[in-house]
Amino acid sequence: MKALHIAPSDSAGGSLRAAVRESGRDDDVLAFRDDLSCGPIDPDSPASRAKWWLSFSYDETDSEQAFREFWDRIATTNHRLVVWFGRRAAQELAFYHAFADRLGQRPYEIVDVTGFTFPFTGRDGSQALSVPMPAVGTISVAGLKLLLGSERTPSQEMRKGYAEYWRQLKVENAFFRVVTDSGLASAPKEHFDHLILERLTDRWQSVFRIINETIGYNSEPYLQTGDVMLLSRIVALIDEGQLLAQGDISDPRNCRIRLPA
Repeated sequence: MKALHIAPSDSAGGSLRAAVRESGRDDDVLAFRDDLSCGPIDPDSPASRAKWWLSFSYDETDSEQAFREFWDRIATTNHRLVVWFGRRAAQELAFYHAFADRLGQRPYEIVDVTGFTFPFTGRDGSQALSVPMPAVGTISVAGLKLLLGSERTPSQEMRKGYAEYWRQLKVENAFFRVVTDSGLASAPKEHFDHLILERLTDRWQSVFRIINETIGYNSEPYLQTGDVMLLSRIVALIDEGQLLAQGDISDPRNCRIRLPA
């Protein structure tokens, strides 16, 4: 039966689609456009999620339509469902929790890429293994091709556990969901503020640089949040007087920030 491969993000979807095509398969690939590791999730309906993203300059109509079309496609397809995710990335792990909750008893298969390594050729021609992968979105097209056909059926216990925990997270309805050693956990909106502030001094630095450094220093062993949420927290810190800004904050490459003297 033809498969519908479900990617946990747009970027992962592009790479997975290329891997499927280069492998000569005619399977379809469907990418999840939302990031459920941030923002309110009670409810987690397409309309409520799109409305929340609107505060970050997303188009509500387009977002709601994209979110709704994703779940409608899942509900109506007769293809075999193959869900891809990694447990060391907050966005991908939150996606799978929500997916397990939505699907209930409907059959599907998974490709859990957590810790996956693949061979590659170095610049000097030597052969080596990649570092263990935390997420689908961090794996190259060549690596994803090696994983095609490795899907497995999750146990009922696993499916039930992920679904039930998502309902608990919805009750908590925190601003962030972050990866910990024991899985996904709720976190307040200020959760990443100290990581931003640690990168700063009383010297002016570009917002773009601070965001990239914060992501870099916070990428091991888990991938937590991205540039949009970090920028939103920088704006909040400026509004609270914890940071000073010089320039237009909507232009992170040219806007500069520093700690108060």
